[in-house]
Amino acid sequence: MTDDRTASDDRARATDPAASLASRLRAFPIFSALSPETRTALAQGMREERWPAGRLIFSRGDAGDQMFALTSGRIRLALSTPQGREIVLRRLGPGDILGEMALIDGEPRSADATAAEATTCLVLSRARFDSVASQRPDLGLAMARHLSAHLRRTNFQMESIALYDLQTRLVRFLLHSLAQMPDQTADQNADLRKGKGPVAPLRRLTLGLNQSDVAAILGASRPKISQAFQTLIALKAIRRDGDGWLCDMATLTTLSEGQDP
Repeated sequence: MTDDRTASDDRARATDPAASLASRLRAFPIFSALSPETRTALAQGMREERWPAGRLIFSRGDAGDQMFALTSGRIRLALSTPQGREIVLRRLGPGDILGEMALIDGEPRSADATAAEATTCLVLSRARFDSVASQRPDLGLAMARHLSAHLRRTNFQMESIALYDLQTRLVRFLLHSLAQMPDQTADQNADLRKGKGPVAPLRRLTLGLNQSDVAAILGASRPKISQAFQTLIALKAIRRDGDGWLCDMATLTTLSEGQDP
């Protein structure tokens, strides 16, 4: 009976675009705790859009009446000056959303958003959001929790830039990035200690950012960021692992507190 019901649900999603979109919304933290009815109501007013790499999605100052939920690709969120200086605010990937503030306040876009690679999003209009939120209070609560978490991240970034030296800022940035990802603890005991006893777990981090992006986020030059990475490698706090980093949590935590490892 269960298998028959599952097969029936799969067929329904295949023939009903809204049901398919509602199912995909569960992959987004902001939508995962919503009731199935609320997700379906949102999905009925959403559409899918695609952009090639390098395409500008919106500019700072543009009218904001849509939210974007990334299903694939990456989006670069940045601020730039007339003199050409750029500050990267975030680099977003699958499971992230952007443009959500426009759903709440209706104000113009506060940054530039560019597809860093071929990107696909589910798009939600402010009119649809308002309509669903007025009938389903769990949506407003989910948005409030999301914006609260976003504010905490912003406070963390501002504190790091204002109060810490560059190496500590980098360490705190790595730890903060790890905190936003599922725990993928890597057991590297055999490689690191060769049977000499337990070690603190390593966690794998894929930033999706180059060193120029990290430098812009942390308010530093690329050469200084490169030097800071090399120092962390020398301290065995991190090491390269393909397209990511293996991070020694104990060492990074100690360094984040301004202590020697």
